[in-house]
Amino acid sequence: MSLPLVLGCVWIIAAAVTAILPMHRQFAPGIALLVLAPVLIGWIGYQHGVLWAAFGLFALGSMFRRPLIWFARKAMGLPVHDPRTDAAGEGAP
Repeated sequence: MSLPLVLGCVWIIAAAVTAILPMHRQFAPGIALLVLAPVLIGWIGYQHGVLWAAFGLFALGSMFRRPLIWFARKAMGLPVHDPRTDAAGEGAP
């Protein structure tokens, strides 16, 4: 197996470990994984073709759909839900 695919597997394991962390501890590793993902997907696409890069983009979108939607809404100037407040509008404890 090529190096980009091995690193892709390591990235998936790191994302799974990050997902089981408490929510307040997910931010830093989640951002690091989100920043590294396009570089890794580009490398996989360069080594193995566009089809595999498309699979990687689909997996990335599936795993990070909520943060990506939040960032997209924020970038477009649309209202975003503040995750620190609950449904009643009160601050989190």
